[in-house]
Amino acid sequence: MTSSTRGQRLLAALIAVAVGAAYGVLTLMRYRRFTISSWDHAIFEQAVKGYARPGAPIVDVKGPGFNILGDHFSPIDALIAPFYRLFPSAQTIVLAQVVLIAVSVAVIALVAMRHLGTVTGVAIGLAYGLSFGLQSAVEAEFHEVAFGAPLLALAGAAYVDRRFGAVVLWSLPLLLVKEDLGLTVAVIGGVLWLAGERQRGVRLAATGLIAMAFIVLVIVPAFNPGDSYAYTSSLGGDRGILTTLFDEPGRKLATVALTVGVTGLAALASPWVLLVLPTFAWRFAGDNAYYWGTEWHYSLLLMPIVFIAMIDAMRRWPVLRWATVAAVVVTAFTLVNSPLSTLLDSETYDEAPRAEAAHQVIAEVPKGATVETDIAMMSHLVTDHTVYWWGSIGTQVTPTYVLFDAGAGIGSPADVVAYAEKTHGGTYDLVYDREGYVLAKRR
Repeated sequence: MTSSTRGQRLLAALIAVAVGAAYGVLTLMRYRRFTISSWDHAIFEQAVKGYARPGAPIVDVKGPGFNILGDHFSPIDALIAPFYRLFPSAQTIVLAQVVLIAVSVAVIALVAMRHLGTVTGVAIGLAYGLSFGLQSAVEAEFHEVAFGAPLLALAGAAYVDRRFGAVVLWSLPLLLVKEDLGLTVAVIGGVLWLAGERQRGVRLAATGLIAMAFIVLVIVPAFNPGDSYAYTSSLGGDRGILTTLFDEPGRKLATVALTVGVTGLAALASPWVLLVLPTFAWRFAGDNAYYWGTEWHYSLLLMPIVFIAMIDAMRRWPVLRWATVAAVVVTAFTLVNSPLSTLLDSETYDEAPRAEAAHQVIAEVPKGATVETDIAMMSHLVTDHTVYWWGSIGTQVTPTYVLFDAGAGIGSPADVVAYAEKTHGGTYDLVYDREGYVLAKRR
């Protein structure tokens, strides 16, 4: 190993550590301030908690006794279980995502430096690390697709290096990240076919399609109470795929433009960019407006794809190296009012106005108790309690505690005691009511 190579590896590691540290602070401060995102983080923590017992990934938030493999096929989440067993907390889950993203940053920075030179590689590594897709994913808290970021970066780096066997090896684990990634694996096979790897490409494409079909038609329905894959109906909804596909065309085109724009459009010159097509297809055909923009975690996996495509295109066509400047400019523009920009605001590090009351009400609930709650408090309760969501608890379970954040403005019941007694029967006593946090206990 030459001194130049060692230097590049050190630089790639430093970029990854710096980016990871920034995202780590961001996600921990958001948790400390009780920032409301969604119920997803609680879902994934319950799944990992189930694996860590060890046992099945039961997610009571989705419904009492619900096995998460009946919703999405993401058994790769079990890799977090040993760490969660040692450090059981919500922070373990979000920091795992930060580490996975940081690994992808190191991989992309290093492959860029190796093929395009140190200065250009550093610029690309930073542009990727600060890209909107990564920031939005961290802001949205943990999601299983975080595992796909380093896998796609490693598969892409192998593609740029023309190590096609390694491309296959890094692509196959994507089938364990989420069921729709079978299509992405199939497209990787197609890209290998275009590169002259005909047999290898066909086999990989067939593996991706067959695996996805088996997962969606057999495995997920086997764990699902309705014996089906619930997300098939989301494609087009009641209006049909074509109708949904052309909803809000401006927003969708802007999403595509920004996705390739962060590479200075250089990504369009590489066959590897074809990997974005499956994700864009289901997002834009899905009857869910959250899929169509640049928020949430839906663009996370697109970032390693387009940046690898950028590196590959610039390696093939040196004239495209000017795109590095454009990529840095676009990334700098997206940093304005971005999640990371909040780290420059002193308020980010202050305790939330109602934090004291939040901690007090949580302390009123004994460890191990069953709790019905809303999304505002959910991720702060899952670690030490058996938690149910008020929208899916049904009548199978009678919770000992019912806790809502009436001050969050997310539609929780106004009278928690009346709601609890009407829904679950018996008598509930009001044991805490301060600054919007209302807790009732079953007598």
